[in-house]
Parts: sequence; structure tokens; C-alpha cells
Amino acid sequence: MRWKDLRRSDNVEDRRGMRAPAMAIGGGVGVLVIALLVWLLGGDPTPLLQQAGPVGGPPSASLPNAEFTAQENELADFVSAVLAETEEVWHAQFQGMGRAYEEPKLVLFTEAVQSACGYAQAAMGPFYCPQDAKVYIDLSFYQDLKERHGAPGDFAEAYVIAHEVGHHVQNQLGIADEVRRQAARLDERGANALSVRQELQADCLAGLWAHQAQRTRQILEEGDIEEALNAASAIGDDRLQKETTGRVVPDAFTHGTSEQRVRWFSQGFRTGDLQQCDTFAAGAM
Repeated sequence: MRWKDLRRSDNVEDRRGMRAPAMAIGGGVGVLVIALLVWLLGGDPTPLLQQAGPVGGPPSASLPNAEFTAQENELADFVSAVLAETEEVWHAQFQGMGRAYEEPKLVLFTEAVQSACGYAQAAMGPFYCPQDAKVYIDLSFYQDLKERHGAPGDFAEAYVIAHEVGHHVQNQLGIADEVRRQAARLDERGANALSVRQELQADCLAGLWAHQAQRTRQILEEGDIEEALNAASAIGDDRLQKETTGRVVPDAFTHGTSEQRVRWFSQGFRTGDLQQCDTFAAGAM
């Protein structure tokens, strides 16, 4: 990916090396373990995490040996460049709709973080919190993406950011609120199916971003799209469930299969059209 000459975003909060507040009494490691198991099985751990509040030490307390290598700092710089590129694309898209795009913040953290959506550990992966309109990521996730999931490459890393920013776009457009309203009226199976559609739309929006960024600033190099598609495939529900539990439970899917994630990213990249990312339409799946 050609990113060195891109603008850097002003919306990065670097909390690396800062200790997150401890869990409230009744939470702690037990809550985190249960939440991680819920996530691995395809469920949504957010409600569980929201029950755990912060107590104790200030979030700015440093972790021991909180120093970063040149490679780690370059990765943080890369994330800032990708975030800036999402800002460029989505400002233009919203302007075309006669709307104003409100930029999200992106928080870099180490090991654990307290967000408006609750306490989370790095093992749960990157996430978007609609309550504070922030994307959260521990950069060690990229090493996990490469080594555990076999999805290396800088554009695979960019895809992850673009997907989470896609959730911010859904929040801005009112899609996230509508999904939450509908999910509250459904049983677990129906709510999971709705979550899959929301996640696949975020994949499509990531593809749309790649299309528009390439059209306007030619950011792609040979093999970049293959990296993104490989990453989308690597983190499909079916593949993750098979890796972690040895079985696949379709009713517990929340993000979509590998095939679905690849297909919807490709749809967004091929068309560059927001209307083509309507995963909620009848027959869209």
C-alpha cells in the first residue's frame, strides 16, 4: 500500500503504555474469560463488558517497560495515515448525500482499555464503540492476524481499520440504531442474523473505501486486494469457530462466513457504491 505520502489524522489517541482501570468488584478476570469465550463462540460480549465498571488506578498510569520500537511506532504512523484516508473518502461520500461526516477517534492501547462501551482486553480484537464514536485497537492484533490467522500485509491491516470505521459510518447514518431496535425484538438466533448483516455491510463499506481511495489517490500496490480478501476470509465466523472449538455453529454466527465476508468486501470494492452495500435488503445474503 502506498501510504507514506498520505496525510496523517489528527484523531488518533495514543494510549499505548497506559494502564486501563481495574474491573469493578464482581468482574475481574472471570468476566474477561467469560466474555472472551462468548466472542470465540460467535456471541456479542458487549453487554457482559458493560456490566463491569472501572475502579482503582488512573487510566494514565504507565505499564512497566512501556517503550516502543521503531517498527511499532511506524505501525502507529501507518494507522494514522489509513485513518486519514478513510476521513477523505467518507467526507466526500457524505457530501454527495448532502450530509456532514463527523470523524471518529481511533484509540491505540496496550493490553486493555476502558471505553464508553465497557472494559476490553486486546485478545478480543479491534472494536468500534458507538457510545463514544471511537475505534479501539491494540497493535499487537496485527501480529496475531499475521501469525495465527495467516493474513499478513499492510493492506490486510488497513482493511481492519476500514471495517471498524465502516461501523462508525453505520452509526452516523442511523443504521446501527435501527439494528439495535430490531435486535431487541428478536430471539438470539434472529439477533445474531441481524448482527451478521451489519458486519457484512461494514465489510462492504471497507471495500467501498478501498475503491474510492484508489480512484482518487492510487493507494494500491500489486497484491493489496488479495491481502484484504485473505484477511476477510481468515476472520470469518466459520473459520474462527473451527479453529477455536473444532466445530461450526451457524446459529451463533455474528460476523458472517469467510465466503460472505470476502463477497461483500469485493462488492464494495468492485462498485464503490453505497447503495450496493445494502446487506439488509431481501435476498441480499
